[in-house]
Amino acid sequence: MTLTEVYLIAMLLIFAVPYLIWRLFRTEYYAPLVVVQIICGILLGPGIMGAIFPEYYNFVFRPEVIGALNGVAWWAVMIFVWVAGIELDLSEAWKKRRETGVTAGLALAVPLLFGGVAAVILLQTGTGWAGAKGEYWQVVVGIGMACAVTALPILILLMEKLEILRQPLGQRILRYASLDDVAIWGVLALILLDWERIGRQGAFLVMFALAAFLVRRLMVRINENDRWYVGLIWLAICGFAADWAGLHYMVGAFLSGAILDAKLYDQKRMDDFRGTVLLTVMPVFFLSTGLRTNWDVGGVAVFGAAAFLLFASISGKLAGIHIAGHILKWEKGEASLIGWLLQTKALIMIIFANILLDKDIITNETFTALLLMAVGSTMLTIPLVTPKLRHLKSVVSRSE
Repeated sequence: MTLTEVYLIAMLLIFAVPYLIWRLFRTEYYAPLVVVQIICGILLGPGIMGAIFPEYYNFVFRPEVIGALNGVAWWAVMIFVWVAGIELDLSEAWKKRRETGVTAGLALAVPLLFGGVAAVILLQTGTGWAGAKGEYWQVVVGIGMACAVTALPILILLMEKLEILRQPLGQRILRYASLDDVAIWGVLALILLDWERIGRQGAFLVMFALAAFLVRRLMVRINENDRWYVGLIWLAICGFAADWAGLHYMVGAFLSGAILDAKLYDQKRMDDFRGTVLLTVMPVFFLSTGLRTNWDVGGVAVFGAAAFLLFASISGKLAGIHIAGHILKWEKGEASLIGWLLQTKALIMIIFANILLDKDIITNETFTALLLMAVGSTMLTIPLVTPKLRHLKSVVSRSE
């Protein structure tokens, strides 16, 4: 077979297998299609199908095919993060800064602390969790932040499914998640700070600030169709510049979107664009993520680490939100509802962990444990939130 034919076989597996599982087993309630795609990426990777059927794996996912898939995956996830950056609305968070700041701060800080403690315990159990280039503090903060992450794009999708996205409750939760999104990328930039490249990174920030000012002025002067083209050109420039500076192209992708005003883009068209990216190219990213899973430390150890991190993540997030609810005097059950919605991780945490793996701060085994934790926390959201919504209908329509 030609390389093109093998590549198309890989694409067939990427799109057909998750879709058939999602439809035939009707997993939507527990596992939306995006979660099934992530799980299938793990199943099709070297850790499971590659170990059971090595001939299949070596034939389909040969290096040339993986290289081609990675190219699609890189651009797909850059676009997705760019859209997430555009959708941030920090002005609304500023208007209600006390409530938003208290809730978002505790929703991030407490699970970060719990996750950091879990990371310290993992590192004390033996080798295999810290990457070759990862300083002790980078590994601890990286794993802690992975436990604290809320995936804004997936949260939007799940709240649309629950029919609360445009309700006051949905808008409140978006404010909390948006503020945490900014903090997540800020912490990531701190983790990736490279003293050998500090000059480059300083130059990047100065050039970015100047270019961002010019791009924002340009965007208001051109029509919407041109904004999409200019936005994608801006995305590629920022991704390249951030990677050149040693930060990571994904940091550049997020920043390129975050400085753009969402009001410059039609909301429905943006929703459709995000959905199209999720449908057409993000499954390739999920598969490429699955190809990076590794169980060499031992399957039991990796699953044990994933369960431990899942416990730290859930307990930390719920504890933080309950403290916020007590300070802000929320009604009974409200903190639990919000805490479980903010537990959604999936994409952003996986992107975050991919960056840590790319920089050799964590190992493949740690990445696999974090990936399993992200899938588990996201799958718990809908089943646990749905009954709570039925009992707390008054909370849905309350603005704060």
